[in-house]
Amino acid sequence: MTDNCNTFSTIVAEAVSGSHVIKIAGYSRIKVLLRNGESLTSIPFSVAGHSWTIRFYPNGDSAESQDYLSFYLILDSANSYDVKVIFSFELLGKNGRSVSSYSFTTDLRTFSYKGSLWGYNKCDIKVFKEIYSQETKGVHSKFVEVPPSNLHQHLGNLLDSMDGSDVVFEVGEERFSAHRCVLAARSSVFKAELLGTMKEKADGAIQVDDMEPGVFKSLLHFIYTDTLDTMAQEDQSRDEASEEEDLVMAQHLLVAADRYNVERLKLICEEKLCESIDSSMVATSLALAEQHNCNGLKEACFEFLASPSNLLEMMASDGYDHLKTSCPAVLKELTTRFLPPETKASEEITIGLYN
Repeated sequence: MTDNCNTFSTIVAEAVSGSHVIKIAGYSRIKVLLRNGESLTSIPFSVAGHSWTIRFYPNGDSAESQDYLSFYLILDSANSYDVKVIFSFELLGKNGRSVSSYSFTTDLRTFSYKGSLWGYNKCDIKVFKEIYSQETKGVHSKFVEVPPSNLHQHLGNLLDSMDGSDVVFEVGEERFSAHRCVLAARSSVFKAELLGTMKEKADGAIQVDDMEPGVFKSLLHFIYTDTLDTMAQEDQSRDEASEEEDLVMAQHLLVAADRYNVERLKLICEEKLCESIDSSMVATSLALAEQHNCNGLKEACFEFLASPSNLLEMMASDGYDHLKTSCPAVLKELTTRFLPPETKASEEITIGLYN
């Protein structure tokens, strides 16, 4: 009798698939920033227990591919060997679906060890989005473009039209209409004056003394729009006279902003003056800094006056006499910080400071 021993085995070819979506914004900027041979790499992602990355060359990986894009799939697992893969690169349209004319599928490739890569070095594709890689949960088409806030424009139009205005200010020979609630929301001083215990009882115009109409107009414009209608942005076509007018306006607006506690406007004016210190303006700016508690402007003036030549030029400027009479403590501090009495030069300058 013969014993029959039959055995069986099954060969299973198991395949695991996965995908990773890369979004790259600002493709045109990337092509300018990265030269031929320079690349971006995605964050690692896992498929079939192996770690992978995708390397992208926006201007090609070599001289022969410099007019194309290059894409490579890279095995990133340290303990993975001879991994056989069929993979594809696909461009996704706005609907999130693959664009067939820009899809590339490989034959079977073997990734022998960590760092092995396969891909395409000549892909003529001109879309993609972002200069950094980040993990995303899906591709979302953008059907709605939200415009930037235009609240400041609407409030500016409200100021210009005077619709619903309920308060009038008289500044010099000019009158300005405004809205109590807007002013109160932007300035604690206006809030107390218009809505609080200091509220004006009379129906007539509120008198504003010691301020030019143009300055008050700019103050109102900033309160409504958070922007300046004066002090124009830097422009090479602007002459020195225009720049000087901007600086004078910045000085007056700083005083107005401090008076009505509009802190952001005060800081904008202080920054403008810090950036424009010269021998003709430094005395006036230093006096403003002392009188209106602008520590940054004060330090900027002191830094400028650390130079003896700048100090001497300031002493010859129109604003120096006002500085001496209004802020003598500042001159004393200036002498203490920068003029050691043992040097002859400093003695001469010190005498000039107090004469």
